[in-house]
Amino acid sequence: MKVDKDTLDRIKDAIAPLDTPELRQDYRDGRFPRADQVDDLNVRYRWDLFWNAGGWRLLPDGHGLDSSHIDTALRRVVSGLDN
Repeated sequence: MKVDKDTLDRIKDAIAPLDTPELRQDYRDGRFPRADQVDDLNVRYRWDLFWNAGGWRLLPDGHGLDSSHIDTALRRVVSGLDN
């Protein structure tokens, strides 16, 4: 994984207060914008959390990370909605 521990911790700390049981249930029930267009609910959920937590501002300047690196980090931070 290309995301260093400090950045991973920053992402985790920013997302944790947003990742509530109520929000998880809303996503499971399809109560979020454009829910009918979602192919992978877990991907949508973790990326929505990332953007709502600050998005790219959570990453250090010159990070050199692409969306696949960020998604790998998000999978480590956000458990699936079936959990």
